[in-house]
Amino acid sequence: MFFRRRSRVAPLTTAGATALALALAGCSAEGPGTTSQGPLAITFLQKQGDQGYFIDEAAGAKAKAAELGVDLTVVDLGNDRDRALKEARTAVAKKARGLIAVVPDPSVGPELVALTRQAGIPLLSTDDQICADYPDPSACFPNGLVPRVGFNGATMGASVGERAATEYARAGWKTADTSMLSIWNNDIPVCRDRVNAAADAFSVHAGAVLKNTKVGTANTVEDARRRTAYALASSPGVKHWVVWGCNDENVEGGIKALSDAGFGPDNVIGVGIGAYLACKDWLPGKPSAMRAALLIKGTDVGALAVQQMVDRLKGHKDLPRETIVPAIMVDPSNWQASGALCT
Repeated sequence: MFFRRRSRVAPLTTAGATALALALAGCSAEGPGTTSQGPLAITFLQKQGDQGYFIDEAAGAKAKAAELGVDLTVVDLGNDRDRALKEARTAVAKKARGLIAVVPDPSVGPELVALTRQAGIPLLSTDDQICADYPDPSACFPNGLVPRVGFNGATMGASVGERAATEYARAGWKTADTSMLSIWNNDIPVCRDRVNAAADAFSVHAGAVLKNTKVGTANTVEDARRRTAYALASSPGVKHWVVWGCNDENVEGGIKALSDAGFGPDNVIGVGIGAYLACKDWLPGKPSAMRAALLIKGTDVGALAVQQMVDRLKGHKDLPRETIVPAIMVDPSNWQASGALCT
């Protein structure tokens, strides 16, 4: 017959009891963004980091990370699709606990999702949608879309089209000699959503169907300017233009190309998305072809993305499937009061 020896356990001191209680409570004495090994490490992969909106987004993310005591690394991917995967692997190797990404090309989605799942870290997208199963997010089933913080492309486009229709009615232009100019990156589904919704809303609110001159760009001012110049050569007889795009850069580039071709502010209605470039046109206080712009605050998106990732890592909360940040229309009369940042 066997007997178990009774082991001696020394009584806990007050300090020891406190330490044990904290350990059992999941280290509740730690700060909001820390672990027992130090601050949470989160990587934010961001396309076009030199663009005004994304500069603001990175600033908002960094400010929120500092507030929460999080170690945030922001990486500018430029327009390099392959670099998104390279930097994601680097983040995993450096023991990042979470990954936030707005990628240059949504086709990288399935590879990025597979990489983060294998590493066992959560993935959150901002702005553009990415899909776990298909390179094109528009073909994705809802449960395959990566959780996202950003704006609703169709709603944004509808606001742009409605405002453009209001400006068109004020101008009193004729349908026969007026054309739409839609400028966007064809590879980005949210851009497609914006320009298509703008065209539809314009037709409804203006009660007119205009010729739509479509220009594909890399979503930069100079590329939009160059490509629009080519498109104008095939559009003779147009006296007035209504311009929109995926962002301020597209519209600015289109307006510059039209100005180069002799179309002044009286013959161009531009409605931007972002307002970070549009407001520069309004600073001199002179008539501008950029009549209005939808203000989207990158700072809000960046801050909210970091907060959600910390909530996921520290509070074990599920990432919301989609968080839509509101946008407002601004123009020369109200942009300064709106809090728009000219970058």
